[in-house]
Amino acid sequence: MADTTEILFDVSDGVAVITLNRPDRLNAFTTTMARELVAAFDATDADDDVRVVLLTGAGRGFCAGADLRRGSATFDANDKVRAAERAGFGTVDGVLRDAGGYVSLRIAASRKPVIVAINGPAVGVGATMTLPADIRLASDTARFGFVFTRRGLVPEAASSWFLPRIVGISQAMEWVATGRVFDAEEALAGRLVSRVMPGDTLLSAAHSLAAEIAENTSAVSVSLARQMLWSMLGATTPWEAHRLDSQAIFHLGQSPDATEGVTSFLEKRTPRFPGRIGDYSEIVPAWPSRPVDLT
Repeated sequence: MADTTEILFDVSDGVAVITLNRPDRLNAFTTTMARELVAAFDATDADDDVRVVLLTGAGRGFCAGADLRRGSATFDANDKVRAAERAGFGTVDGVLRDAGGYVSLRIAASRKPVIVAINGPAVGVGATMTLPADIRLASDTARFGFVFTRRGLVPEAASSWFLPRIVGISQAMEWVATGRVFDAEEALAGRLVSRVMPGDTLLSAAHSLAAEIAENTSAVSVSLARQMLWSMLGATTPWEAHRLDSQAIFHLGQSPDATEGVTSFLEKRTPRFPGRIGDYSEIVPAWPSRPVDLT
């Protein structure tokens, strides 16, 4: 992808590493960062050699939230500078789209699984942007905060949809209503993250998990399974899942990947899956689908 100024982007051995790169500001979120993140996920989706996306932060923080250097004008939609910065983000119901949602919904739509290695403070949008990821790992020095009510705001980045589904409504409301900052162990107990580990082992653990996916699984299967699991969170009955399962199994059961998966198992060797995600993208609809009235 094109040169970036606020993120780093690297692809190696099937893993794309995206690093928030404003360490002097604890990787505080800006509209430039938002655009670069969306472009990075566009690039990972377009590259069939990318199997997993790993998102982390440079320095001692993951993301300290929105950059507040412009003071009270930071969130004012009537501010001309703010409006100009968000040019191209589009509108929803006649108002500027939330920049956090611009990023989080792009992460949600990723065709590749997303792992976040939270290496330090993740506050405000620094916390909410991680919610559409599939797996969140945290350093024991990480701190989290859904601090919006302490700033006279409300949670953004579509987190009112994601957060209760991940941690439950009671835990979500406790963190949102108090707006307090909490540590990694509380995040683990509340199921916001799946593992907590010493900071010096975080990235290696994240890379090991990414490599396990990249080296042993079908890219097509992982991509479609990601879409299926997320899309079924809003289903009203398991019959909707059964309909989707049946279509996917019918088509994938005839695929070269299924043949290779069974053959490699019987031959006791590492599989070499030939399938490409783009060849099967119509089996499971892209998620999240955009409502007609918001196009």
